[in-house]
Amino acid sequence: MAINRVVPDVRCADLGAAKRFYGRLGFEEVMDHGWVVAMASPTTPGAQVMLIEADPSGMHPVMSIEVDDVEAAHAAMRADGAEIVYAIRDEPWGVRRFFVRDPDGQIVNVVAHR
Repeated sequence: MAINRVVPDVRCADLGAAKRFYGRLGFEEVMDHGWVVAMASPTTPGAQVMLIEADPSGMHPVMSIEVDDVEAAHAAMRADGAEIVYAIRDEPWGVRRFFVRDPDGQIVNVVAHR
């Protein structure tokens, strides 16, 4: 299993304000689903930050790890006894993902593009 990229997921109370803030730092919007916005460096596209609308459920990942084989990552986490807090599934925007809790209680989004 290869890691393709790791992106911090930033919880935002005001997505518009967050987009303006990161835009002033040189990031450009590359995706907007209304509740999640991806901002990327125009010169180094792999340098990204995900802005995520605050979720009242508390299900907020601190980072997204894009892998080439999400099934293998899921199997490894289950075999290790890690807590899967969002079951593996296909999302309508073209990814397959799951959330897992790390040893310190942080939620990590493990994702692969379909």
